[in-house]
This record gives sequence, structure tokens and C-alpha cells, in this order.
Amino acid sequence: MRYWLFKSEPNTWGWDDQVAKGGTGEEWDGVRNYQARNFMREMSVGDRGFFYHSVNEKRIVGIVEVIAEAHPDSTTDDPRWECVDIKAVRPFETPVTLDQIKADPRLADMVLLKNSRLSVQPVSEEEWRMICALGGTKPD
Repeated sequence: MRYWLFKSEPNTWGWDDQVAKGGTGEEWDGVRNYQARNFMREMSVGDRGFFYHSVNEKRIVGIVEVIAEAHPDSTTDDPRWECVDIKAVRPFETPVTLDQIKADPRLADMVLLKNSRLSVQPVSEEEWRMICALGGTKPD
């Protein structure tokens, strides 16, 4: 299993929207960055990800699971763009803020801190476990 981070503006698509989709989940569509698209191409069903509210909140609020591997993005006819489907697994007991992540030297190499504009990004297993602990949730 691999770990990821999915960023979304909460007023566009937030955690509550993701939860409302239930087990059927939703496409992680609209990504128009090659690196983010390529990361989605690497994902497998069962991979886990953090759901990150960007813009004003800047915090990880929950865990999602990849339920469909990369396929054509339904929001465009351009065959270059693909997406995965994800479903909500559980919320964090306590959201983990970007400031908390920045303050922890063990997380200094996270892609979130090195390439903050990337909407889909990998997370190491060690980072996954540390952030889950900060958020009061089980890593598995």
C-alpha cells in the first residue's frame, strides 16, 4: 500500500462532500498538472490518502481510500487527463494544520512543504504514521 495527499478547496469540494458520496466515492477530477496526474497513474485500489483542505484552512481533515485506478477524467474530452476515484474512510479526531507540519522537523521533507501547489502528492509511510498520530487516528 502507498500513501498520498489530496488537496481541495473546501468551498469547492470539502470533506463533508466526500463523506456524502459514501462507498461509491467520487472521481478526483479536474487535475491539470502532469506531475499530479502521473502520481494518480501510480495509485492502486486500496491505497490511502490524506484529505487536505487548502486555501484558508490548510489542514488535513480525514483519510480517503483509492477505489478505482487511473481512468479518463470525465470533466474533459482531452485524453491526456486522468483521475482516480476515492471514498472517505474516516475523519481525523483533531485536524492537523500546515503550521503543525511545518513545526515538526521530522516532517521537513514532506512534498507538502517542498511543493505546496501540487494538488496530488505522495506521502511516505513514516510521514503517514506521524500525521495520523498528530490527528488522533489509527494509521491503518
